[in-house]
Order: sequence, then structure tokens, then C-alpha cells
Amino acid sequence: MRRWLRSAGFAFRGLAYAWRTQRNFRIECVLAVIALIFTLWLRAELPPVLLACGLVLGLELLNTALEAALDHLHPGRHPAIGAAKDAAAGAVLVASFASLLVGAWVLGPPLLEKLGL
Repeated sequence: MRRWLRSAGFAFRGLAYAWRTQRNFRIECVLAVIALIFTLWLRAELPPVLLACGLVLGLELLNTALEAALDHLHPGRHPAIGAAKDAAAGAVLVASFASLLVGAWVLGPPLLEKLGL
């Protein structure tokens, strides 16, 4: 149990670091909360929305970790490091677009029904 608590402490420290230093992570957290509130208000399917939010936030954390490690290893500009950082950011972008599609698919019909359309 001690090992797990220690590992969880490291994970929470990583979350706190991302919250403090990454504007996009904070924005994505707020958007995830809004999406979850809408899901509950519309009584829509929660699992796909949770999964989409978790995927975006998880990839943003991986992107942050990769950027921090690469900046430490090579503080200057390097084409390969730039490509790696761009690809990681691209992964977050792809997941974000996919989560928008999931949101439209899951939340669209109950929202239209609630609005009487």
C-alpha cells in the first residue's frame, strides 16, 4: 500500500505541474467539466464522454512530459526534437477533434430533444 501511495503522490505532483504550467491543460480540464455537466443535465451516455475527456487529458499530460524531457535533454532548437514535440501536440489535436465528434454524437440528439427541435 505504501508503494501505491508513493506512486499516487508522484502522479498528483505531475497533475499539479501540468495544471500550473500548461494553459491548454487548464482549458481542457474546464471543457471536460462542462462536457460532463452537460452529459448529466441531458441524461446522456456518460461512458463515451468520460473516455473522450480522459483521452484528451491523458494525451495532454504525455505531451507535457515529452516536452519537459526533451527541453531538458536539448534546450536549443533541433529538427528531430521539434518534430517529436509537434507530433505529440498533433496527437492531442487529433484526440480533441475526435472528442468533439463523440460529444456531438452523444450529446447532440438529447440536446435537440430538450430544445424541442
